[in-house]
Amino acid sequence: MKVRLLGSLELTDGHITFKIPGEKLRAIVAALALSPNRPVSRNDLIDELWGEELPRNAENSLQGHVARLRRVIESRTGHDGLRELIRTSGFGYALALPESDVDASLFESLVREATALGRSDPDRSVRLLTEALSLWRGPALLDAGQGLISRMAYTRLTEIRLTAYEHLFDAELARGLHREVITELQQLHAQYPLRERFCEQLITALYRSGRQAEALDAYHRTRQRLSHHLGLEPGEALRARFQGILRQEPVPAGR
Repeated sequence: MKVRLLGSLELTDGHITFKIPGEKLRAIVAALALSPNRPVSRNDLIDELWGEELPRNAENSLQGHVARLRRVIESRTGHDGLRELIRTSGFGYALALPESDVDASLFESLVREATALGRSDPDRSVRLLTEALSLWRGPALLDAGQGLISRMAYTRLTEIRLTAYEHLFDAELARGLHREVITELQQLHAQYPLRERFCEQLITALYRSGRQAEALDAYHRTRQRLSHHLGLEPGEALRARFQGILRQEPVPAGR
């Protein structure tokens, strides 16, 4: 069994891929899948499902939802043994899966491995980061409800995704692929115009590609947005790259 959280929630058993009906059942799967093989307390799951609007007997209601979820998994896969995928303990419930069978955990593992390489092996870093980013099918935990566990995980995973893109572009630029990354950098910079690292990487790629005027224009637009929205000037790294472009300094391949 594999659980996919990086987009709409899906479960896969062999060649069978299916969705879980009902937001509360999806919320249970998501909360457990974010901590595979580790129990999540009943109180945390109750908060995730109902927040402050608790049913009369929240623990019995949670137990009923878990029982229904087990039946759904059994009916969709045809395997009775898979009902034990969700284990009960005195503390709460746990999803009996290795981390590598949950796409969010696999994503984080691949990004950690790529990041640990630093600049020592840009080719391998690109492969790992490309594999990690390919796991995304849409916004994380798209239909897993608005509980605290899912909301916190969404924020964390989204930030790791953006950082992974930054590492990927660093590795691609280190390989001299500045022309190849311009379009994707432009798209991400347009989507996250206040994220200075994307701007720094974009103006680097443009400058190396002989498009100095476009690089300077991208910097000035970012500076205006930072001033307008945050009341800030660009950070030291972005300013330094801008000044280097003005002086027409060569940009080392690994920068």
